[in-house]
Amino acid sequence: MKDRDATILDAAARLFLRYGVKRTSMHDIAQEAGISRQTLYNAYSNKDAVLCALIRAHAEQAHAEILEGLETTQDLGAQLELVFDRVTISAYDLLMESPNSADLVDGFNSISQAEIDAAYDQIRALLARLLAPYREAILGNGLSVEQLADFVQRMTKAAKSTASDRAHLLDLLQTLKLATLKLARR
Repeated sequence: MKDRDATILDAAARLFLRYGVKRTSMHDIAQEAGISRQTLYNAYSNKDAVLCALIRAHAEQAHAEILEGLETTQDLGAQLELVFDRVTISAYDLLMESPNSADLVDGFNSISQAEIDAAYDQIRALLARLLAPYREAILGNGLSVEQLADFVQRMTKAAKSTASDRAHLLDLLQTLKLATLKLARR
């Protein structure tokens, strides 16, 4: 990522977290980034493009951190915890830091939702890769690796959205991890 893009996305992230997506303008982003509006528009055609780039950058960073952590983690339980931490817990914590978390979530639209879906597809594929060595046990429990990976990914997303607080989120993810481990071992 170019330095200019990193500066713009960092500024946008601060503003989106502080004011929400809807109440942040391209002018606000340019001002926060310390660049002209023309420079901002040369990089991103509109706020949707900034939001999509921000989602993509966050997803790529989380994915890279997971891959790095997996290099030293062989245990499936620890691998799942790593994925949960980078995908679900960190996003939950970030949203809870924002005084306008509801507005931030509401600011996502169909354009940015496609970017979010692509990030979840990437996580689902990563989970399937982690579960692949347990294919026989998973099949013996009536599921395919792909079905279990899809279920785990969707449940992490649901847990983030429905948890009453951080402790509840951690409980939900612990339950999901234990259930996944049971299905991966006969």
